[in-house]
Amino acid sequence: MDYTTKLSYQSMYWYNDGLKKAKIRDLSGAITSLRKSLQYNRANIATRNLLGLVYYGRGDVMEALVEWILSKNFQSHDNIANYYIQKIRENPGELEAVNQAVKKYNQSLEYCRQNGEDLAIIQLKKAVAAHPNYVKAHQLLALIYMHTEQYAYARQSIRAAHKLDTTNEFTLRCLHELNQIRRSRNVKIKEGEKKDKHTITYNLGNEMIIQPVSSNIKDNTGLHTVLNITFGLVVGIAVMWFLILPAITASRQEKLNEQAIGFSDQIATQTAQISALKKELDEYRSTSEESENAQATASSTQESYEIVMSMITHFRANDMSDAAMLDELLKVNPDSLGTTGRESFDEITSTLYPRICTNLYNTSKENFEVANYDAAIANLEQVMKMDEGYSDGGAMLLLAQSYERSGAQDQANLKYQKLVESYPDTDAAEEAQEALDAQNGGGEDDEGEDSGSDGTGE
Repeated sequence: MDYTTKLSYQSMYWYNDGLKKAKIRDLSGAITSLRKSLQYNRANIATRNLLGLVYYGRGDVMEALVEWILSKNFQSHDNIANYYIQKIRENPGELEAVNQAVKKYNQSLEYCRQNGEDLAIIQLKKAVAAHPNYVKAHQLLALIYMHTEQYAYARQSIRAAHKLDTTNEFTLRCLHELNQIRRSRNVKIKEGEKKDKHTITYNLGNEMIIQPVSSNIKDNTGLHTVLNITFGLVVGIAVMWFLILPAITASRQEKLNEQAIGFSDQIATQTAQISALKKELDEYRSTSEESENAQATASSTQESYEIVMSMITHFRANDMSDAAMLDELLKVNPDSLGTTGRESFDEITSTLYPRICTNLYNTSKENFEVANYDAAIANLEQVMKMDEGYSDGGAMLLLAQSYERSGAQDQANLKYQKLVESYPDTDAAEEAQEALDAQNGGGEDDEGEDSGSDGTGE
């Protein structure tokens, strides 16, 4: 076999291994096998689609989308990844729930760093309620329960994570640790029971008496035992009446005073906590707008990346019109693209934009000559989006003149001024300056005529 065939066979071997593990919910093992498959053949569509499903099964929806999008880029037609992506888009509520669960998980990590385990537990409960398949949230919740010695709740959370991913190393380690804790606690309980069997305790007045169990003690102790009990009761009542009651009364009054002081301290503490919570709420409100902007940027980045990947395929195949490609490319935010996406974007625009700009610019000249200024403005605005300085500023100058002829003098002046500032040493900038000077000179002449007429009138 040649080298390429061997690589293909190795890739399919690890794909089949990952498929077997995924069927028994060995998701961690499946991820390891599928990644090995991609090392041998990164264009293995079946492997990428299955890896996305495995990520989706353990709650990592964003990682699943990345794999499906990459699969779609390798094969845009007859690919089941298109179906998976479409299903997620049809249910935006689920995607939003996943997004909120991830935010709550990250917030819980921050609370843990600040020793706020109670707040972290609240956020994680909300995260697993909104996104039950989120393995990482179940694991972190179990870890916090173990840290706070709530072992019953920890066992419930780690079992939920184990059902989702049966061989995850962290999950198995937590289960082992909980089993060790349970064994040690059972041993301590048994030792305590053994000690209790060898002693007997009873109260005499306000004192607890502990003595070993005698081997010759019988169930019926007889008259001697009755007398001892009676004597003990009499002594206990006397001690209580003369010594304990006055002390109890004084102690009760002291406790009331301490409670009053404690209540005052609690009120002051709660007031401080309320003030701190108000401050935290104000900070959260101030950052909510930044979070929304970050989410919008992430959505724009994904959309731009998908458009560029789709357009580069059509561009290389030459199966799409320039106008249709332009409509899609103008939706792209180039600054949000990564290195690969920006290279593809530049590959398209370096060829497509100059050709379209030339056609639109020539058409705009014809529109301007027949006084069709609206059409000229529409075409030239598209040229501005592709190349603002096209034809050494000639396109911007023609746009300004079209605005001026159509009656939009303010828009025309803005374009004239921009030409003067951005392209100072060009013929277009000189014409723009002449147009601005003509407007200013015309204004001064009008003022001179007005003043002269006033003088005549006087």
